[in-house]
Amino acid sequence: MKTLIKYIIFLIVVLATWTTIAQNNKGYRYDGNYVIFTFSKFDYEEFTKDNSNDFIKFEDLNINNVVVAGEFNNWSKYDWKMQKINDHTYELRKHINDFKDEFTWEFKFIVNNQYWAEPSELDPNIKLSNIKRSNLNVYNLKMDTHAANPNPKGNVTFRLRGYEHAKNIIVSGSFNRWNEHDLKMYKVDEGWELKLDIKPGEYEYKFIVDGHWIVDPSNPSRVVNEFGHFNSLINVGKYVTFRLKGYSNANRIILAGSFNDWNEHDIELQKTDNNYWKLHLPLPAGKHYYKFIIDGNWILDPDNPIKEYDGKGNINSVFMVK
Repeated sequence: MKTLIKYIIFLIVVLATWTTIAQNNKGYRYDGNYVIFTFSKFDYEEFTKDNSNDFIKFEDLNINNVVVAGEFNNWSKYDWKMQKINDHTYELRKHINDFKDEFTWEFKFIVNNQYWAEPSELDPNIKLSNIKRSNLNVYNLKMDTHAANPNPKGNVTFRLRGYEHAKNIIVSGSFNRWNEHDLKMYKVDEGWELKLDIKPGEYEYKFIVDGHWIVDPSNPSRVVNEFGHFNSLINVGKYVTFRLKGYSNANRIILAGSFNDWNEHDIELQKTDNNYWKLHLPLPAGKHYYKFIIDGNWILDPDNPIKEYDGKGNINSVFMVK
């Protein structure tokens, strides 16, 4: 009896949790590095006709297609077409890289390329907007704003030598939306320093020395910004583990890929006690192509279903560092 009661309580807690999640993320949800836009016709009572602002009741509209339109695609009525899941639900799956460097986006759903679905004002992620859709409610897609956080054990260390007489030095970049105040550096021997936890990716940044913006003098990687000046560039990667099961009779297994110019000797996997070959190495953010070489024989990764042609008649396994 006690077990049954505990189970019932567990189900109630789970149901309440998922109900809260569903309410807080109406219109979209996250699946790893993907944003899943979801449209259900039962969530709306009326629609606004484009260019007229005439309201149309839900029951008077036959749905042929649904599109996601927002700041991320210049409110296009055609580009981000959703897939029909069933008679009343449509979805669209987009990678977080499709949203560039911004962290909040306004969006709406548009039906038949001309009718804007009007979300209820009671929804928690609804806001009133006057951008593009004059004085109408829009969904507010909130990306993760904490791409970089101070941490004494962080994976990235910023250092600036000299400037002993400076009063305040900030590191600012695309990882914190170029905030001029948040990431204050600390004075250390021979300069300034700050350790951050930064998600894998490629970022631009600068130092702000007592209000003056400068590039990182110790980092030769730079790109031209929109003002015709230079920003320092950093690619933050992470450690990746490659595994290959079996092949217990192999003498040598090599990992070769785009990250080491397909070198056939450089990176060797180590044999473990549980019938695996394993390797742990750092890779920069981005897409990487690779294969295993087993005693001279090239093979794809049998446990990785993601593969691509390289344009030269070869198929390679693909790994994304995000």
